[in-house]
Amino acid sequence: MSKELSAPLNPAADLAIVRASRGSVWLRSGGMVLGGSALVALCAHIALPLYFTPVPLSMAPFAVLLLGLLLSPRLAAATLAAYLAEGALGLPVFGPTPAVSGMAHLLGPTGGYLLSYPLAAGLIAFLVRRTGRGYVPAFLCAAGGSLVILFCGALWLAVLTHASAQSVVTMAILPFLPGDALKVAAAAGLAAAWVRWRRRAE
Repeated sequence: MSKELSAPLNPAADLAIVRASRGSVWLRSGGMVLGGSALVALCAHIALPLYFTPVPLSMAPFAVLLLGLLLSPRLAAATLAAYLAEGALGLPVFGPTPAVSGMAHLLGPTGGYLLSYPLAAGLIAFLVRRTGRGYVPAFLCAAGGSLVILFCGALWLAVLTHASAQSVVTMAILPFLPGDALKVAAAAGLAAAWVRWRRRAE
């Protein structure tokens, strides 16, 4: 009889191994959530105000798209939810606007964009897992997430300002389409490159 078959069962040791494994998974996931939310916060501070709209050009959507392409749906949504929670608590993660902080950001002109982040990231992650992680599928999934962000931002701004549909489109969508196209392309390129590198490393 082999040593493996003759060795006595040790349920306590097996349970400890399972708990340690779960602990490491939770620790890794928590680190990814914190790191991802920090990336969004960093990109949010790269912003350019526009004189004709209360919504600035921001790199935050790029980080949302990239995280959606790289993380699982649940982890992507959790990362952006953590980002919103950090901002709601008053941490300076939403952007370079010293006069506005915390919940004021979520209730202000950019609130629709911000609140859409968990949905957009989770949707991108869901779609890319089913379409593949090549450049073209990643580009299309990121483009879908970008449209979700723009639509939610425009809808919120329309409710907030009571402006006409044409004015809302001019303020909340059209100025950002060229930049968002570049963000989508860059996020898809980085995600596809990361996947290729991991496959080679394995």
